[in-house]
Amino acid sequence: MPSAAETLTEVVHSSKQIKIQGFSLTAAMAEHEVLTSGKWKFGGYDWEVQVLPNKIWGDYYSVAINLLFRSEVRTVSDVNAIFSCRLIDPGGKIKPSSGISSTVKLRSGECHYLGSLMPRSSLQTSGYLQDDAFTVECTLKVLRELRNKATTHRPADHLLPSSGLNHHLGELLQKGTGADVTLAVSGESFKAHKAILASRSPVFAAAFFGRMKEKHLQVIEIKDMDAAVFGAMLRFIYTDSAPELDRPEDGAAVAQHLLVAADRYGIDRLKLICEDRLYDGVNVETAAATLALAEQHGCSHLKAKCVEIIAANLEAATATEGYSHLMASVMNDLLKAVHGRKN
Repeated sequence: MPSAAETLTEVVHSSKQIKIQGFSLTAAMAEHEVLTSGKWKFGGYDWEVQVLPNKIWGDYYSVAINLLFRSEVRTVSDVNAIFSCRLIDPGGKIKPSSGISSTVKLRSGECHYLGSLMPRSSLQTSGYLQDDAFTVECTLKVLRELRNKATTHRPADHLLPSSGLNHHLGELLQKGTGADVTLAVSGESFKAHKAILASRSPVFAAAFFGRMKEKHLQVIEIKDMDAAVFGAMLRFIYTDSAPELDRPEDGAAVAQHLLVAADRYGIDRLKLICEDRLYDGVNVETAAATLALAEQHGCSHLKAKCVEIIAANLEAATATEGYSHLMASVMNDLLKAVHGRKN
């Protein structure tokens, strides 16, 4: 009599609904601007779904979908899944759309562009658009390998300690051991290492190893920046952490200044972390001011969130001081553009 078959894999699946309100306002969004869902924890991994409400698809504008894989995977193999999306009527009066589906193979941090869900013009005349809102149902099927729990683990699976690299580099910064440059910022001095700065920032790389005059200087003055902000950015360069952002009393304010600094020095990871910190805290009172910051520094996710909040609370948002500053900035740009044309 044959022995029972050994099962090596299993398929698990999950569904998630995403609602987009203010569809008509998304027509003002750029082609690559996205609206991102919260973390979708499923199959032992973290996922995010992105909706592109105004994606150019051929000769028309369309609602499109991205899938982001957010988990860190220690194995060398990819994660295999089937990702599908369709438009649904929450009231159940009409059948779901035919939707789109694709087999995906992803590793940590990768993004999969699923494709066009429906042209905007078609969505406007369909029954899926109700009260200027539509709902997308996303489904994931993930292939998981079933491992024998009795299998002996490799030593590195559990016993290998963390490298402690960020801690060691942090001590290097604090003690100034081997420093070869001093950065003068608003009356304070910071000893640092050119190679480390250059490895983390293309701006510092150009300054220290390009053709700029700073290449041969031992003391460099950093203008138009607060010393505390520069110190926080410097610690992030060495340790990849910014604990100042977690302070409840001023974490959001620190995030604004650090975002500007990170954008100035091309430190994209820090910029994204700051954008994420502001994204969680933006509200009616801060939306307009944060929108101006997001627009100036190219933060598409944050900009979309601000636009969504302002659109949903227009009267209250227009009464804030931040909105007045935003309008003044817009009018100033318009006047400059008109003046430039006349000249």
